[in-house]
Amino acid sequence: MLVALGAVGAHAQISENALQPAAVHYRVSLADSAAHLVHITMDIPAGAAERELQLPVWNALYQVRDFSQYVNWVRAKSSSGRPLTVLKVDKSRWRISGAENGAKIEYEIMADLPGPYGAQLNPQHAFFNLAEILMYPVDARASPMQVSFADAPSGWKYATSFAACAGPEAVASNFAAPGQVRTPAPTCFAAENYDRLVDAPVEVSVFQEADFDEGGGHYRVVVDADPTDYDMRKIVPMVRRIVSAATTWMDDRPFSTYLFVYHFPHGARGGGMEHANSTAIDVEAQVLASNPEALPEVNAHEFFHLWNVKRIRPQSLEPVDYTKENYTRALWFSEGVTSTVQDYILLRSGLIDQRRYLERLADQIATLEGRPAHRTQSAEESSLDAWLEKYPYYRVPERSISYYNKGELLGVMLDLALRDASKGSASLRDVFHWMNQNYAQQGRFFPDSEGVRQAAEAVGHTDLGWFFQEYVAGTEEISWDGVFKSVGLRLVRRPVPVADLGFGASANHGAVPTVAWVVPNSEAERAGLAVEDVIVEINGHNAGPDFERWLAPLRPGDTLRVRVRGRRGQRELHWKLGSREEVEFELADVDNITPQQKANRDAWLGGESQGAARP
Repeated sequence: MLVALGAVGAHAQISENALQPAAVHYRVSLADSAAHLVHITMDIPAGAAERELQLPVWNALYQVRDFSQYVNWVRAKSSSGRPLTVLKVDKSRWRISGAENGAKIEYEIMADLPGPYGAQLNPQHAFFNLAEILMYPVDARASPMQVSFADAPSGWKYATSFAACAGPEAVASNFAAPGQVRTPAPTCFAAENYDRLVDAPVEVSVFQEADFDEGGGHYRVVVDADPTDYDMRKIVPMVRRIVSAATTWMDDRPFSTYLFVYHFPHGARGGGMEHANSTAIDVEAQVLASNPEALPEVNAHEFFHLWNVKRIRPQSLEPVDYTKENYTRALWFSEGVTSTVQDYILLRSGLIDQRRYLERLADQIATLEGRPAHRTQSAEESSLDAWLEKYPYYRVPERSISYYNKGELLGVMLDLALRDASKGSASLRDVFHWMNQNYAQQGRFFPDSEGVRQAAEAVGHTDLGWFFQEYVAGTEEISWDGVFKSVGLRLVRRPVPVADLGFGASANHGAVPTVAWVVPNSEAERAGLAVEDVIVEINGHNAGPDFERWLAPLRPGDTLRVRVRGRRGQRELHWKLGSREEVEFELADVDNITPQQKANRDAWLGGESQGAARP
């Protein structure tokens, strides 16, 4: 009986394999790291005589970045070695003729965009968001994919969440259980299709690593940085607390293993990029040392993305269009409300306390109120306009708001509105559970803002059309005291004198700030500062995405020294700061706060509903 079953199983497997399309295989050579040049060989199986190859125009950020600008040349030959004609169709697409029996395509691409949003090869490491270097056959995007790496320097290891290739390419995996001996890492990795292939970054270097088990999941922590800039003994416990708090809050763990890849560079860059079963995070070494919240904050945010946006995903982002923008109105939820939950996770994990949480929340309110565009641009419109964020003027306060910022506040507002309407029995947590069960776990995508509304109304048993009309699709002014009344808080506004910089600047994701405007006849203008100048240094500190932290302590009468580069070349500028009035915000107890308001606040800040006990 066992033999017979085995024979049937083998026959079924052969039949199933016969129906499987042949795999596309990539070979990525790391030989020319000094010049940042990646040599890629791509084998495509037999098919149509004419095949088109596409290199994505965007990845990792909602910005068209045209990675084909880095392609030096493309060549092709048949399976018998005969040269094939390669015709460039547009800026990022190539057509190969004579490929009916398969073809080998070779091309060279320069990779020196640092992580977590880039692809970089240098003598220290290789880090790849693979969509930025790997073309795909347009007619075989859904085919199985394999990528192998070659010519890495001796001692370099591989970190990725891919499965190792099966068959003759395979070697034993290095995802050993605690206490087991690690075997050599694979150099060939497999994915079921191109979309899965490019949803896992790859780090290749002499990195340091640790791992741990928590709640049934296995976590791998990889750091490629100067060992003097970090302490793995502090990073691992922090990560453990975050993953425990997040998986408990969601009552779900949709993976068996998860990979954290960290870089702590010297230089102005930072940020995090989420993937299905991994994340890549950059925090500048100086920021890591001086700001204890920097790493936990981005960790909590990127880890929660494994649900919100990777699995609880808006329909408008599917399928991914690698040739042009994917517009969505739902980034206020997918990104902004992820920031809401990020801080709930930090609270539940004990990495911040209630006082600090309320300070951070008041800062978010101040940010929104300080941008005049909150009266003209809605959260949905900000989501649609994400593709404009690479332009400095778009980011000025009079032109735009941030879907991160307003979305985070909308998440808090929706949480409190649900709690009020349900007398404490429903909350934002229930919204995510409902969406996880009805969309993610069913393999479905939610219909943008309308899907969030449906979920919220389903768990709260109340009409929330007014909320989405006024605050998500609209620009209604928010009555903050009304929002926080049930939890016994009021918003205190205090006018305070602050330093008048004489200019405004903003930083794109992970980038250095760019001057968006200069006040006419100001000291900044007289010093020579100009629009579109890139600020490299502020008072001796590298100016990165969080450049405001070096400006915030300045007071009227202080001297500001900046190093900039622009159309006039690189310059050192300095000027004395004037004074202007700004409003400072604080969330404080209401007068005569009641026991019920205190109980409501404790439940809210604990991330719990009041109607039933939670694990």
